[in-house]
Amino acid sequence: MRARNAILLLIIVLMGLFAGFNWPLFMKRESLSLLVTRVEAPFGLILLILMGVFVIGYFLYSVGLEQSALLEVKKYARELLAQRKLADDAEASRFSELKKYLEAEFEAMKQVDNSKLLARLEQLEETLREDIEKAGNTLAAYIGELEDQITGQDRHPGLEPPRER
Repeated sequence: MRARNAILLLIIVLMGLFAGFNWPLFMKRESLSLLVTRVEAPFGLILLILMGVFVIGYFLYSVGLEQSALLEVKKYARELLAQRKLADDAEASRFSELKKYLEAEFEAMKQVDNSKLLARLEQLEETLREDIEKAGNTLAAYIGELEDQITGQDRHPGLEPPRER
């Protein structure tokens, strides 16, 4: 309960106690002027009833105001939830688009890397074949020279071997 309502309730209780203790005076009949006519009625009771009507009116106004404020808060909360859902959906959409983009980029990088790797492997394979062929030719030439030296066929036509002295 708010302090304002608690104070108002305390005032109403005190006024009720005051009216209860002075009830005979509240019920005393007096001559009242209503501008065009005069009426005999208990003046205290009329004032007490008017005050009760004003208090009930204030409470109804206060409850209505509070209710409209709660409805506004509920409306804003619904709008806020709808906006949050839209923002979450947009964020999820951005994340899924980013994921698709990254997957596509990684796949493209993989393809580029694979093609570069295959090209490099082919180049290395070709270089290795050339080196093996050169090494084989060199080895065959050395073996041929060794064979010639062993078999004595190392003579070149037109050249005489040196004589022994």
